[in-house]
Amino acid sequence: MTTDEVSLESKATEFADTLTTLTRGVLGPASPPFSASNSGTRVLVAPLGEDGETVTRIPVTIDRVPCLQLHVQHFCCWDTAGQYLATDRADVKVFFESSLEPLLRYEYVRDWKNPPGAHLQVHAHRDELAYLLRLAERKQSTPSGKFRRGKLPRISEIHFPVGGHRFRPGLEDVLLLLEREFAIDVEPGWRKIVDAETQKWRLLQLRAAVRDAPDVAAAVLRDHLGYTVIPPESEGLPAPRPAAEQDSRLFWP
Repeated sequence: MTTDEVSLESKATEFADTLTTLTRGVLGPASPPFSASNSGTRVLVAPLGEDGETVTRIPVTIDRVPCLQLHVQHFCCWDTAGQYLATDRADVKVFFESSLEPLLRYEYVRDWKNPPGAHLQVHAHRDELAYLLRLAERKQSTPSGKFRRGKLPRISEIHFPVGGHRFRPGLEDVLLLLEREFAIDVEPGWRKIVDAETQKWRLLQLRAAVRDAPDVAAAVLRDHLGYTVIPPESEGLPAPRPAAEQDSRLFWP
């Protein structure tokens, strides 16, 4: 492996350790640990089986009875500047025990704009939504209509946007959902762990958003909070990008 690959795997391993701490702190010490597996330009972070490749589901109990399973995987890469760990693709799927089809799935695809990169898909049925999907098929210019044409409409094909590339939910949000709505079994002190990791995740995403729109961040600090903001002069720093720059992921769907 090259030095960059080693460094990427090291960063991904730190991320894997964070996810292990989170899931074990919420679901219990028996939750399988996350590992980092190098695949060239990306590193897979997930609970892996003995072969180091197969993703293992995380068991979730309700009143000590196994009822749900979590499938969690992240493919990590370097960000555009090659400085920070980024997610190329992430999948968090909630399954009923031993079911092949998930109940719902949160997904993120780094290069997607349409469908939105960060989205939620729900595997359920509602006649009214199925009817609307059928109507959409008639519009040849609609990407989703072209994709579904000739197939029975399924609600699971709808990509519900969830905050865009910078403010998408994390695994912490999914665990909170499961505890709040399904009363899953959790460890003592679990909420403190979730709150701490949520804060870390959102501050991390805030930093990424600031790098996308530094002029806006500087204006808020200067005009609303009374900070003195000095523009960078070092040649080693990237040039500030205007807030209206449309290729920034901050503005992607």
